[in-house]
Amino acid sequence: MGPDPELKMPDYSRLTPLVWGILWAALVAAALSIRPILPVDETRYVTVAWEMWLRGDFLVPHLNGATYSHKPPLLFWLINAGWGIFGVNEWWPRLVAPLFGLASLSLSALTCRRLWPASQAYLIVPILLLGTFYWGIYTTLTMFDLMIALWTLVGVNGLIDVWQGQRLRGWLLFAIAIGLGVLSKGPVILVYLLPTALLAPYWAVSTPRPNWLAWYFGLVASILVGAAIALAWAIPAGLAGGEEYRNAIFWGQSAGRMVKSFAHREPFWWYLAILPGLLLPWLLWPSLLKKLWQNIQARSKNQADPGLRLALVWAVATILILSAISGKRPHYLLPMFPALAIGGAVLVASLTKEDFLRSRWDMLPPALCLIILGIAAGFAPEIGVSIKRAELTAEIDRWWALPLIALSLFLIFKPPQGGYRRLFAIASISAVFVISVQGVLQPVLNAGYDLRPVANYLAKAQQQGYAIAHFGKYHGQFQFLGRLEKPVTITGDGEVLKWLAKTPQAKIVSVHTKLDSNGPKPDFVQKYRRKYLAVWDRATVLAHPKAPHRN
Repeated sequence: MGPDPELKMPDYSRLTPLVWGILWAALVAAALSIRPILPVDETRYVTVAWEMWLRGDFLVPHLNGATYSHKPPLLFWLINAGWGIFGVNEWWPRLVAPLFGLASLSLSALTCRRLWPASQAYLIVPILLLGTFYWGIYTTLTMFDLMIALWTLVGVNGLIDVWQGQRLRGWLLFAIAIGLGVLSKGPVILVYLLPTALLAPYWAVSTPRPNWLAWYFGLVASILVGAAIALAWAIPAGLAGGEEYRNAIFWGQSAGRMVKSFAHREPFWWYLAILPGLLLPWLLWPSLLKKLWQNIQARSKNQADPGLRLALVWAVATILILSAISGKRPHYLLPMFPALAIGGAVLVASLTKEDFLRSRWDMLPPALCLIILGIAAGFAPEIGVSIKRAELTAEIDRWWALPLIALSLFLIFKPPQGGYRRLFAIASISAVFVISVQGVLQPVLNAGYDLRPVANYLAKAQQQGYAIAHFGKYHGQFQFLGRLEKPVTITGDGEVLKWLAKTPQAKIVSVHTKLDSNGPKPDFVQKYRRKYLAVWDRATVLAHPKAPHRN
């Protein structure tokens, strides 16, 4: 079963990094130019970084003046490091996570090359990874999961080092991955790394086999060193942040969350149910599915591929452990996507010319998926009217549906012939989809999710001496966007009038489903999602105490 000769051509080894580099740059550039910083997650994380910058306190993160224990500080440190070089701006915080994604692409390819040094499968891994709809979407978001994905890859490469005889370097890399993983998102890094290390006797099957007593001794030592890296921040931060913050980072980030997690808010099988959708469009490539089925049928118990076994343990253990935890979110699976891409790349690299279906039939399913999505986007306003949800679709930009339809028709009538060309074409489908979705939603995002207008209004009011309050729960949405230098007071029922009585200059922000045109007039109004943000002056609220209440 020899590989397609096209996959052996030297030109492709130079072309492939250029292709996925261009795709990554296009996705990130589109996100920066099309959509705003999204509330409430992205705005919250950038606000924590802004308050770290403002306070000059790089030990204990703060949100709206209070200690922030929900996430460790590494992302905020990196944002501040960039601001120290480039000055405070909006683009650098939005580049940090994508840069981790870019590094993950490179390290995924390196991991594959180390496991299969005689194969060119490593060239395919970044294309499969970046060409997946879900990875492509999260490549552009300021979140923590791509950071964890990179540290997972670092840890896996450490295990490969130990397996291949470089024990000191390997366990040191594994320790660094654990330490920096904890500093990125907490002890969850162990979910992605520990099973692969513990189950090494299953995948490390080549000769000579490791000394397992020495392996597990090294594993324990590496975990302790990784913990020491994290504790070098956590101990002084806990002492500086006070008892409540200390309890939160030592208990709430680990055992506390795990104890609460087994309430099973989502069923055990939830991840398995959504995973096929997260792997589009590759699951619509007939030649890949055909080869996968052939390999499943032909798999012999005597064939033990260490690399495939490692990827299997990495992916399956992640799904099983996360499935046992009720706090399920799709992006929690992202750190295992490199394992799936590596396994998929080995499969694609084994395709012969005889394995490929006729080009048009091979491109038809992913192209039809794209054209259906394009038609749905193009007729979204009419669809919204037909299902009596016109308010959800009235503002979309239907012209962004044209790239989806045009590319899909081109792939149907001018299908690529070679294996690599088909791979690039499907990856392009994913990039065009992700960019077009943002373009379709641009009017909606700008009108309902860009909080810069209200943040700038509040900044001017704060500069004029007004105290700012938020009626109800506040996630720090305005702090960075308005460069606010003072916290926003959180108030609510029964507290508003008391606060106003001791605050001579004040404005209150509140969220409303609708605003009564015959009622009191706010000083400022902005659409927020499908609701409204209103800013009320102190005098208006004193005259109409119910004005800031949600309705």
